Amino acid sequence: MYAMQSNATGPYISICIPAFQRAGYLTRLLESIAIQDYRHFEVVISDDSRDDTVAALAAEWSAKFPVRYLRNQPSLGTPSNWNAAIGNASGDWIKLMHDDDWFSRPDALRIFAEATSQGNHFIFSDYINRFEKAGDHIEKVPLTGTWKKRILAEPMTLLAYNVIGPPSVTMVHRSITEQYDERLKWRVDMEYYVRLLKQEKAFTFLPEILVSVGISDSQVTQSCLYQPPVELPEGKLLLEKHGVAALRNVWVYDAWWRLLRNMKILKPEQLEAYAPGKWPEAILRLQEDLSGSPGSWLQHGLLSKALMFLSYLKHGKKA
Repeated sequence: MYAMQSNATGPYISICIPAFQRAGYLTRLLESIAIQDYRHFEVVISDDSRDDTVAALAAEWSAKFPVRYLRNQPSLGTPSNWNAAIGNASGDWIKLMHDDDWFSRPDALRIFAEATSQGNHFIFSDYINRFEKAGDHIEKVPLTGTWKKRILAEPMTLLAYNVIGPPSVTMVHRSITEQYDERLKWRVDMEYYVRLLKQEKAFTFLPEILVSVGISDSQVTQSCLYQPPVELPEGKLLLEKHGVAALRNVWVYDAWWRLLRNMKILKPEQLEAYAPGKWPEAILRLQEDLSGSPGSWLQHGLLSKALMFLSYLKHGKKA
């Protein structure tokens, strides 16, 4: 159990913001922090900017709440800047917030703080995606009870669907020493969650929508989806770090099937071209079944799913 008040040496919650020049987005986030009705927090801004716009904002907002500003020279990049922000936090709890996301309501931080009394070290909330290009279209992102059980039973099912969401929806206790793997770009948050779930074997989910996630072309991850130069090296690294046993789970097997199918990776030479070195036999067997499947069937969702399941029955339990 944890108290909701500041500890003797610092704030209870550190809101850690890795920033990069986008003053308009950052202002929106800082405004959402300023109206929070829970005040036992600090803001840590780790700045990768090449100009002084973020520094000026930090100085301006420091009159309203505690702000610690850090300038990175040279810039650290993503996700090293995330780790830098977290590494400079002094609170009992770490609340990472990307600069283009924001709190959805004035009591959001209080709800996060109250959830710490449940005793779990890993907390995350419901959220909505807001798509700027689609006329500020709003999309709700639910987490069902079924998926709560799935990610606890096999954390790597997050490869199929990252039902937790981006880092801005999470809060972790400072006793968690895991960092974001700086070798990753696209799967970086998912892989971090896998390690946390394996370590903690529990989490607290807040069903209230507490965070709004801004979706725009300026995000790094928007350029990574189904890009073999990114997806394949990162996928191979996931296999090296966490092993192939997760492929015994049909959701994980299906995630790899869809990944290779959507990128049209049908030959072992393609795997090695983008991610040199020996690939696990389980992936090579999956790829062999994929390459032997009729192309027209793979383009049909239900038929592709049936082919995947037949492949899984042959090879999945042997992974």
